[in-house]
Amino acid sequence: MGSIEDPVDDLAVTPPKSWATGVPAVTHALQYSLGQTSVRRTALTLLNINQAKGIDCPGCAWPEPPAGKRHLNEYCENGAKHINDEATSRRVTREFFREHSIAELDGKSDYWLNQQGRLTEPMVKRPGGTHYEPIGWDEAFTLLAGELKGLDSPDEALFYVSGRLNNEAAFLLQLFARAYGTNNLPDCSNMCHESSGSALNETLGIGKGSVSLDDIHESDLVFVVGQNPGTNHPRMLSALEETKRNGGQVVAVNTLPEAGLMRFKNPQKARGVIGRGTEIADQFLHIRAGGDLALFQALNHMLVEADDTAPGTVLDHAFIDAHTSGFEEFAEQSRKVSWDDVLAATGLPREEIDELFDRVLGAKKIIVCWAMGVTQHKHGVPTIREIVNFLLARGNLGRPGAGVCPVRGHSNVQGDRTMGVWERMPQPFLDALEREFGFTPPAHHGLDAVDGIRAMHEGRAKVFLGVAGNFVRATPDSAVTEEAMRGCRLTAHVSTKLNRSHTVCGDTALILPTLGRSDRDVQDGVEQFITVEDSMSEVHASRGKLPPASPELLSEVAIVARLARATLGDEPALPWEEFERDYGTIRDRIARVVPGFEDFNARVSVPGGFTLPNPVNAYEFRTATGKARFTCNDFTMPDIPPGHLLLQTLRSHDQWNTVWYAPNDRYRGIHNARRVVLVSPDDLRELGLTDRELVDLVTVWHDGRERRAEGFRIVSYPSSKGSAAAYYPETNVLVPLDSVADISNCPTSKGVLVRLEPSRTTEASEAENGSEESQGAAAGSV
Repeated sequence: MGSIEDPVDDLAVTPPKSWATGVPAVTHALQYSLGQTSVRRTALTLLNINQAKGIDCPGCAWPEPPAGKRHLNEYCENGAKHINDEATSRRVTREFFREHSIAELDGKSDYWLNQQGRLTEPMVKRPGGTHYEPIGWDEAFTLLAGELKGLDSPDEALFYVSGRLNNEAAFLLQLFARAYGTNNLPDCSNMCHESSGSALNETLGIGKGSVSLDDIHESDLVFVVGQNPGTNHPRMLSALEETKRNGGQVVAVNTLPEAGLMRFKNPQKARGVIGRGTEIADQFLHIRAGGDLALFQALNHMLVEADDTAPGTVLDHAFIDAHTSGFEEFAEQSRKVSWDDVLAATGLPREEIDELFDRVLGAKKIIVCWAMGVTQHKHGVPTIREIVNFLLARGNLGRPGAGVCPVRGHSNVQGDRTMGVWERMPQPFLDALEREFGFTPPAHHGLDAVDGIRAMHEGRAKVFLGVAGNFVRATPDSAVTEEAMRGCRLTAHVSTKLNRSHTVCGDTALILPTLGRSDRDVQDGVEQFITVEDSMSEVHASRGKLPPASPELLSEVAIVARLARATLGDEPALPWEEFERDYGTIRDRIARVVPGFEDFNARVSVPGGFTLPNPVNAYEFRTATGKARFTCNDFTMPDIPPGHLLLQTLRSHDQWNTVWYAPNDRYRGIHNARRVVLVSPDDLRELGLTDRELVDLVTVWHDGRERRAEGFRIVSYPSSKGSAAAYYPETNVLVPLDSVADISNCPTSKGVLVRLEPSRTTEASEAENGSEESQGAAAGSV
């Protein structure tokens, strides 16, 4: 197997790639997979991943083609690496924890922690303890239940969920939390796509996308805004390739030139192996960070003006009159858009926007896709509302080839929300729970991720349970988050592998190891399956194929059910043992509580599953007006004082969520290092900085507190002017807890104002520390 030692930090830079995937992606995927486990296990996972009766890839939420139309290798490079990272043959045993203190583990890198392998039995850190030690499952549940029952209020507990969780366990967790008495159900959506949900619920009445894969294929024009499919959801490139082959066009809007959006070499097709592949973006708008609102306001200004000049020939007035409200106010505001503001905010020449507008006029079916490059700005919600305005103006909703497409990054983050994991679930959902289970759920809103950290930090929340994920690394303001976690009476994490959250402990800490997505799940002698929902509302089954990593592992369903039984007893009387024994009984209850899941067990047993109905596509808008809502959004742009840059945090290509698999980002030409900051040559000249100079990234928030990430190498890179980029989790230390998007409370990790100072980290200490974080500079991811 490959090395589990940290790679040596030895930065090398090559020109950024102008294309993505191809044979190198296959090679890298196999190299990593075979470094983790055997040829046989690698073959078993790769032949089953994303197949109709196989394992749903835990890597991202991009949907699969219908059953019967899937490729034998229906996965991407990063999906293959992720599934085999989980399927690793390495194990973390009680001997490991005996040898390594918690303090020692806290000094290790994220890479090192992940590379140790799968967790094998429950562990506890007792008050005053320096090491984790084994604990039996029954004792662990009694300990955790005792802490929960000893709180002064159920609202002193937090139940955090990552998008890796399946529908059945997510439904049980929210049921347990609400039966216990709290709506404190923060999840990873709070930190990623909460702005999407806020904007879409307000304007369309549902916080989900409205398009399918077929719509992507059939669209005349697809916008890809603030996202990097080549790394974060590479199978999207196959869908965009199909768009192009069907005569559609693609426009990319990004602060960085992303290889996958320039050219895609599909390794499943001959032209992707021996040919040039497919050019994806017909136009690439190299926009300034935070300029997307201004861009869509400009397009809407041009649409309204063009229709004023030739009434009825540009806008879809029949659609507007029948299905929308607020158009006149929107149109009046659009007429007042200032081109000086637009050009300053976007950094784009007027000619490029004119060219884009011509494409818009030539397209009858338009889709706008976006990700965190849009959502994680202070004005993320207004930006998405303006995108909705843009689509409404020409009737690009509710019909084939058109619509909204927020692209989720976690495999079941959308499903978790559908199942009720949200601190602000609407009253009809709570009423349905009451009818089905015979207790009254709490009606007051709970805490999201940011407010949950604040509550822990202030002593108002005292017990934290994280189910899947890596909360400490998945959150902003690392020092504050770690202080908050360490102030808890008890922290517990349901996990498959070791991560940073296990080293940032409350007074008592529990590690509760669980089955992975690739593990077979047998309950009471019967093999179970779980279900997930992807970004396009497709619900389907997932069946593990490998023997569990340890006989001591419990499934997530079993862990939640046993904890609920230990905590609640018979009040209220809920069939937790039945739920653990047969997941089909959970799905029967979901069918009676969650709209769209009627006859759940039968429908999900069909290969490929089923699609949840989206009322938008039936022109049904569950908004305050009963119609799709045009909105008026004030112009805003980030204020960047002289000597500063607007930093965005991002993933490297060899990374999944908070974990990096190698210190490389080969599409961007970065090798053997992660503590780098990408800055445009123009900005380097203006700031008097040089390529490869060692700097600290520093930001000062309104609280007057300086936040610093030390020891970063500058890499001269074709970033948009005024924008910089660096990898998380190393840079989330720079994101203040209070720096959040208006309305959604989503951390502004794509809009961090920084200055670059000569580093306080000496060359000697940098060499000594290698790639590990120093002096608390590392932080959580989003």
